[in-house]
Amino acid sequence: MAEKFPHDRFDEIPDDLTRVGAHRAPRARGRGWIAVGWAALATVLLVGAGIFGLSLVNGSISFHGPSSSASRTASATPTASPTPTIVPTVNPALTVNVLNGTTTENLAQTVADKLTAAGWKVGALANADRTDLATTIVYYSDPANQAAALGAAQTLPGATVQQSTAFADTGADLTVVIGANYTG
Repeated sequence: MAEKFPHDRFDEIPDDLTRVGAHRAPRARGRGWIAVGWAALATVLLVGAGIFGLSLVNGSISFHGPSSSASRTASATPTASPTPTIVPTVNPALTVNVLNGTTTENLAQTVADKLTAAGWKVGALANADRTDLATTIVYYSDPANQAAALGAAQTLPGATVQQSTAFADTGADLTVVIGANYTG
């Protein structure tokens, strides 16, 4: 059973005393919001610094602005640079392969004869993988052959040119794929 101790001054607890435990005072009201506020401020600052850092890395922010008002007016009106015009040429040193992309038989031979008459060296003749192609396209893989591709396209009515590496492994410099729009 519990022992009975003599009564002393610690046994008298005033009614207005709000301390709890080992002489702790109660927490002040609203003190939790201060921690939440500091956490929110730190989050906003870290997110802002991250966005700023990423925009610097991506190059969307530049600190190299014009230094005077004279340079501002000069940079505000850009000068038009002339676009180079590529002149179509016939280069008999280049090899042209011809692929028939239609259901018309012997059309590759007809186009090869037309290219040979225009001064082109024709390599292989074959049917394309598909026979439902709509447009005639002259493909070139080397950008230096763009003028020659334009020259071959001029020989064939309705043909366009396109740079592509799809036919680069055939050994030919240019590849003509005949489509349904060919009227020659």
